[in-house]
Amino acid sequence: MDIISAGKAPVSHASQDKGDELTRIGDMARLFGVTLRALRFYEDKGLIQPIRQGTTRLYTKRDRARLRLILLGRKVGFSLREVKQMLDLYDPKGSNTRQLRLVLDKSERQLKRLERQRQALEEAMRDLRGLIGDVRGQLEGPQRLVANR
Repeated sequence: MDIISAGKAPVSHASQDKGDELTRIGDMARLFGVTLRALRFYEDKGLIQPIRQGTTRLYTKRDRARLRLILLGRKVGFSLREVKQMLDLYDPKGSNTRQLRLVLDKSERQLKRLERQRQALEEAMRDLRGLIGDVRGQLEGPQRLVANR
């Protein structure tokens, strides 16, 4: 069973795609390992648009796909604004060339940014290992002198 078909609550709704089962907010949170607050936040930002039945939020296959992409975008360091910009260009009836070019451009820039960050982290870790070695050497130095007396 894939993540899209797990944890669904079948509900009929006029705007829902034929055969698309809906996912309740609690199931959605568990499926994706996010909080209910995060889901509401993404909804407030216009990133996902669950169907509302009273106070119940019901998520479609489209919402699940968008949430998966939102979480991937956040994981790799995109801002929510960038994620929304990329998602909003999607056209289910079009070639999505514009969207794909934007995703490619942003992804290449983000990869370069992450590579620079990794270099800086590796340098900082080397410096820290050197400091740890120096401090250990200083701590062990006097102990060896005392032990030799």
